[in-house]
Amino acid sequence: QVQVVESGGGLVKAGGSLRLACTASGRTSGTTEMGWYRQRPEKDRDFVANFHWLAGQATTATYLKGRSTLSRDLTIGNKTIYLEISSLEPEDTAVYYCFVDIVGRRTWGQGTRVIVSS
Repeated sequence: QVQVVESGGGLVKAGGSLRLACTASGRTSGTTEMGWYRQRPEKDRDFVANFHWLAGQATTATYLKGRSTLSRDLTIGNKTIYLEISSLEPEDTAVYYCFVDIVGRRTWGQGTRVIVSS
């Protein structure tokens, strides 16, 4: 089994920054992708960023270009990624969900809530 746990959410003032972390544990060999989606209030879940694990290539949504960084822990066997977002806006208020893809199967975390106050 695979478990995905997010952390780092909370209440942040507009203009501030935050760092979200996501760790996948359990049977994680064969990981092909890890990343983030977010769901704003009364909106669909949107893509935020992801890592193509073997290639080490990161992709970020256009709306976050220039104010976000996706990184990962390169410790062997460790499946942890970090999402840093700066210049936060109230529109970034959302539940941020992490996922991991392993051999064609996607596992989601429970999400971490981010509230950006104006």
